[in-house]
Amino acid sequence: MPLLFFLYPDEPSHRLTAISLLIVFFNATSGSIAYARKGRIDYKSGLIFSLASIPGAILGAITTEYIPRHFFHPIFATLLMATGIYLFIYPEPVKPQEKKSMSQSHAKHVLIEKDGTVHHLSYNTPLGIFISIFVGFLSSLLGIGGGIIHVPALSHLLHFPIHIATATSHFILAIVAGVASLVHILNGEVTKSIYKILILIPGVVVGAQVGAYFSSRVKKHHLIRVLSLALMALALRLFFF
Repeated sequence: MPLLFFLYPDEPSHRLTAISLLIVFFNATSGSIAYARKGRIDYKSGLIFSLASIPGAILGAITTEYIPRHFFHPIFATLLMATGIYLFIYPEPVKPQEKKSMSQSHAKHVLIEKDGTVHHLSYNTPLGIFISIFVGFLSSLLGIGGGIIHVPALSHLLHFPIHIATATSHFILAIVAGVASLVHILNGEVTKSIYKILILIPGVVVGAQVGAYFSSRVKKHHLIRVLSLALMALALRLFFF
């Protein structure tokens, strides 16, 4: 979105949102294919969180025309800045304490990557669903990839390993951005900007494959710090654009 605002200063924000969401869909789909080959996507959690995100995504896509961005940007920027600062200071998630009796609201299952790495996942399902509703609405409203919130939420609040959080977030985002894009297609915003979309698609498809390739070769605390800097940069853009 910052790039689109810079390239097309005269376009209405809701049209740029439609462009951005469709690009996000292609990026997330490409990334999901790459992560699926590595066996890193937790499909069970991804489907649950995707279903929770869809109503918010539809509502965000519908209301983006009616809510002035200059009113909402400072609030969202404050949230992003706070999250970015927190992740920069605490790049390693705090490990949850083991309890003898786990609440039934906690999902527990095993994920095995293609290389044989075993992950024992345990997380608070209602919390994950609540976060997904929030992420679905905001990502659709602002035309951004929900992963900038979903990845730290999955890793720090739901205690997913960072590489599994990244892969699962891509899977969720592909579904949510696809639904939100469909809303924009039906209201005609996408057809008005089809040539801009076609120019951008090849880059994000290739970029997603490259990012997935390097994700396992970067130390997880470095990955979190890069994400934190991206959050703070986006917050600054929202504050001062």
